Amino acid sequence: MQLSFLPADERRFFIDLFAQVVFDSRRNRPRLKTITNQRVPGDLSVRCPLRLLRQFPEGTIYKLDARLVQTPGKQPYLVAVNQRTLHRALEFYDHNLTVQNGECKAPRPARRVVKERSA
Repeated sequence: MQLSFLPADERRFFIDLFAQVVFDSRRNRPRLKTITNQRVPGDLSVRCPLRLLRQFPEGTIYKLDARLVQTPGKQPYLVAVNQRTLHRALEFYDHNLTVQNGECKAPRPARRVVKERSA
């Protein structure tokens, strides 16, 4: 849900967003990405402390408030407003429980394997 008192073209703060932990193979660490069917585009990066993402496994869904950052020439991203605490989404309690128990693992992208040349 967006803050309703802001004009439509000035919406920079979003409350109650859902984001999922995914593994970023390029940076070799977990990242938060927004999930689809929200008022923000799906697969939008969310910045937050890495120590909070490592508490629970990949695939966990969090509920957070975020601020939109748009810089010219770069892809927009979100920054978590309250970065000291990040809570798992109660709306996805069953999903988060199965992920935490290891019953449902999100697939990791294949890693690039660099072969050594033989002389």
